[in-house]
Amino acid sequence: MHALGTHLLVELRDCNPEIIKDLKQVKNILVSAAKEAQATIVDISFHEFNPFGISGMVIIAESHFSIHTWPEYGYAAVDIFTCGDIIKPETAAKFLIEQFQSKSPSIVELKRGILSTTNEKLPHKITDPHLEYV
Repeated sequence: MHALGTHLLVELRDCNPEIIKDLKQVKNILVSAAKEAQATIVDISFHEFNPFGISGMVIIAESHFSIHTWPEYGYAAVDIFTCGDIIKPETAAKFLIEQFQSKSPSIVELKRGILSTTNEKLPHKITDPHLEYV
């Protein structure tokens, strides 16, 4: 069964709290994870909460990476949503587990955009040669 995208829900428990409370490190690690997965970065937005915690998003041409951290619990929640066959979301997940030093990670994989139960591969971009991308 083919889908438009793959969505990894990455639970990072027992992370290094010093890393996941540092805005610069979290941002650099998430951007690097997108690059490791061969994603095309379109935009980046992060916010640091007071007294602690970070939320961030890396928008990629192929969808997005997002993160929310709770340093007081050593926990980070990451979504990696990718479309197409080029991006390697599992590569990004492995990179994040290593960089955040998660001692107890877990990953749930969801297929998104299952539009057909046939074995026909679904393109994630418009394939009509008469239409132009803007």
